[in-house]
Parts: sequence; C-alpha cells; structure tokens
Amino acid sequence: MSLQLSQTHQIVKHMASFTTRTYKPSDYEKILALWKAAGIILSRSDTPAGLKQKLERDSDLFFVLEDESSRLIGAVMGSYDGRRGWINHLAIDPTYQGKGLGKIMMTELEKRFKAIGCEKINLLIEPTNAAVQSFYEGIGYTADELIFMEKWLS
Repeated sequence: MSLQLSQTHQIVKHMASFTTRTYKPSDYEKILALWKAAGIILSRSDTPAGLKQKLERDSDLFFVLEDESSRLIGAVMGSYDGRRGWINHLAIDPTYQGKGLGKIMMTELEKRFKAIGCEKINLLIEPTNAAVQSFYEGIGYTADELIFMEKWLS
C-alpha cells in the first residue's frame, strides 16, 4: 500500500496552512534546533548518519511539519519493528504548542502505522519531559509500569 507522503491540513481556528512531508537529510540542522527548542533529550544516535540510517529503514514514518512559509515547526520519528510501532522525538516549535499540531502529527503517524499493519504503538517519556504525559493520555495513550533497560553496542 502506498502511503501519502505529503498532506496539507487547514487549522480553521488559526487560519493557517501546514504541510507534512518526509524528513530529508538537508533538514538535519533545522530538526536538531527544533528538538532542542522543544526540550527533547538527544541521543548519541541523533547524528546525520544515524538519521540517514533511520530513513533507509522506514522513511514514511519520519516526517516533518512545515508552516506556509516552509519553516519547519514540527517533527515526529516513528519506527516499526514488524510487531510494534514506536514514537520518538515528537516535537512542535514552542511558539506553536497548544494549537493542536501535535495531535495532527500523531493522527497522521497512527494512520501510517495502521496502513502497514501495526496493531500497537509504544512510546517512552523522559522524566524531564513528564508534563507531556497528559497530552498523550488526551489522545488515548495509557501508562504502563515497566522497567526500561538499554545497552549501547558501540
């Protein structure tokens, strides 16, 4: 099934037009600035090479949101392992937060996950970003008590 890679959304309340499109490597500096402005904790894999590798795996799940002047104001990086979808680095420019754009990004990502057969989506929230939990709860996500462990291989 072919996924729609660009979609325009009208936010009637704010009378502005926003477009989603697939992330491209030339967006790197802009997305890095967005993630930092939105308080995203960056990983050592959030490098140009790391994001290029992500694009090679499932590019349809990594997209940005631009305003009518093509300014990058939002981004989300989804991934799919064949069983579960994962949401990473959802970010909206702080000047646009609270206007429903995060919900638009999540709705679009959920449609893309569903189109590839994903039945369940997971996400992790850093303790320093706990305030976003209410946003996710508001769009249907529930907390699950887990112990998260990791190991870097390099």
